[in-house]
Amino acid sequence: MFRITKETKADKELETYRNLLETPTEFKDGFGWTTVAGIFFCGLVMMPGSIYLGLMTGGDMTSAGTWVTLILFAEIARRALKPVSKQSLVVLLHAANIMMGGSMLFPGGPLAPLVYRSYLVTSDAVRDAGMQLSFPSWFVPPPGSPALLERNLLHMDFAVPIALVAFVMFIGLIKKYTLGYFLFRITSDVEKLAFPLAPIAAQGAMALAEEQREGGISAANKAAAEREEHPADSASPPSGSNRFSRWRLFTFGVCAGITFGMLQVGVPAITGLFLEKPIFLIPQPFIDTTILTQGALPATPTGVTFDLGIVMLGMVIPFWAVIGSFIAIIITVVMNPVLYHFGVLNRWQPGMDTVNTTFSNNIDFWMSFSIGAGVGIAVVSLVSTIWSLRTKIMEVRRKKKEDAKTRDVWATPPGRGDYPLWLSLTGYVLAATAMIWMVHLLVPQFPVLFLILFSFVYSPFVSYVNARLLGIAGQTVEIPFIREGAFLISGAKGVDVWLAPIPIENYGHQAQAFRVNELTGVSFWSLFKAELVALPVLFLLSLFFWSFIWNANAIPSEAFPNAQVRWELMTKQQALLYSSTFVPPGTNPADHNIRDSEFMKAIHPGFMGGGFAMTVILFILLSTFGLPVMLIYGLVRGIGDLPHYMMLEVVGALVGRFYFHKKFGEQNFLRMAPTVLAGYFTGVGLLGMTTIALKLIQQAVSGAPF
Repeated sequence: MFRITKETKADKELETYRNLLETPTEFKDGFGWTTVAGIFFCGLVMMPGSIYLGLMTGGDMTSAGTWVTLILFAEIARRALKPVSKQSLVVLLHAANIMMGGSMLFPGGPLAPLVYRSYLVTSDAVRDAGMQLSFPSWFVPPPGSPALLERNLLHMDFAVPIALVAFVMFIGLIKKYTLGYFLFRITSDVEKLAFPLAPIAAQGAMALAEEQREGGISAANKAAAEREEHPADSASPPSGSNRFSRWRLFTFGVCAGITFGMLQVGVPAITGLFLEKPIFLIPQPFIDTTILTQGALPATPTGVTFDLGIVMLGMVIPFWAVIGSFIAIIITVVMNPVLYHFGVLNRWQPGMDTVNTTFSNNIDFWMSFSIGAGVGIAVVSLVSTIWSLRTKIMEVRRKKKEDAKTRDVWATPPGRGDYPLWLSLTGYVLAATAMIWMVHLLVPQFPVLFLILFSFVYSPFVSYVNARLLGIAGQTVEIPFIREGAFLISGAKGVDVWLAPIPIENYGHQAQAFRVNELTGVSFWSLFKAELVALPVLFLLSLFFWSFIWNANAIPSEAFPNAQVRWELMTKQQALLYSSTFVPPGTNPADHNIRDSEFMKAIHPGFMGGGFAMTVILFILLSTFGLPVMLIYGLVRGIGDLPHYMMLEVVGALVGRFYFHKKFGEQNFLRMAPTVLAGYFTGVGLLGMTTIALKLIQQAVSGAPF
């Protein structure tokens, strides 16, 4: 019998990222004008850059943008000899995370998906499936609407979809500070769980605060004293000059971002102002070589991309996760021709490009295989966590009994910003009830019983389980395909059910988030105030920037090549998913059988079992031989995906591991690399903001009467 969590077989890479912080004895309000200024900086500078980078290259500035704000404001304050408190930095980081929230596909705030929806309802995949007129008006205006023809996000036809986004944001905020707070109180205050990974999220802002305190006025005084003591050596570098300052690293990253970003984003954006077709010095998002390699690698999407940001990102991502993705690339490249030879990938035809090759392969094999692998990840995560809890739960219970003799388990530290548990539970019940009411109005054919079970049974249960897992072992577990399974089991018909904001949520991570902020001595009310300011600003700026960018250029188009590739693939996949419950107009819903849908034809139980078996077997082997289990997560992340981007991640990971780690030391480089990456995306963000300004000037000039 193998032991998954023996101390000698612990994943050493995860241990590298672990640190400990003592719980402070006093808490302060970190919200102030610095927070407000950081919110507008993220919104006005980083958001447009994030949108342009995502649409053009697929780059993601979410994480880097938050640290950009933190580092920039901390350094400005330090050089002004007015260091910012650690509480202010933590709240600033929290606000920046809210402002930069998004994804690689939909960067730029909560209203970005509305532009994608406008493309979805007019896409070839939806038209060919006969679904164009089946999308409800609360989701997107119908095809032919002036809002879509004029690309006007401010048109009245978008009023209901925009209002629905605002409603979901508001309900989500309430649930975060009600159910999330309740879970924190139970797991952290009452059960006294350790949350071993919480210090990782806290140490960044804490390190900046400590650096300010040590490197501010006292550093200047120390330098002056050294010059007086050793006047002859005043021109020579200090003995610690091999340690690069955070500001120098950040500046280097900014210069790299501006230089490469000008070639990657700047030139296409500027030439697009006066040319019908923008000029790309670096092809975006990649050079498609699928047709060129189809003789040697049939049914295999291939391509080459050039992106310095991906290389740098590979230096920051945990090494073995990247290597797992590399192994997945090799598996995909080897298996696709074999599967084609044996007739499994029978939809692929010579001449297909990357998008069509990927989609046809997903239908024939990779979608089913990935579903099985996802279920396997959930199972092995649950098993490994339960196994590791055997000894940890006993220790937690022992400490809990000892502490219960000397303390009130429901007592809260003064100044932390706590509020009564009955208030948090009442708030959650009201918010969940409001969401159930709204979803029932949107999709009355979906059984209310499912909504009640999701809101009051499944979501609280999964959230509590994950809060405990994070508190004891720093792990999480997800139950895959609950949402999809519920739709199919319920018997609901129509596309609407896939589009509604069904309340299947996991707030377990919020318990750890509260613990992180507790470690930094921040009053919880300061976080809430930051969100009350950040969310409206995020909403309005997202509406403004996406309205302007979409009105200036069609999305996707040649001006935004990454969206042109990625969105086409997404529409094909979603049209396939929606086909499971789609009822063609004029057809009796009772005559529609899900087994006859295109989606069910793409589900192959045998391939799903293969993906499940591979994941479980690999986990057992890696655990038995003491190898990093993060390989599995990298494998699942990369299997069936495009190899075009991941190869650069591998290059970055290898260079970082075998060159920079040796040159600067592992711990030093892990602290340096995120700062350089943050600076890089700052440079790209500044270019994006400049491009927005130029487009505004162009429209103002072209609209002038002279």
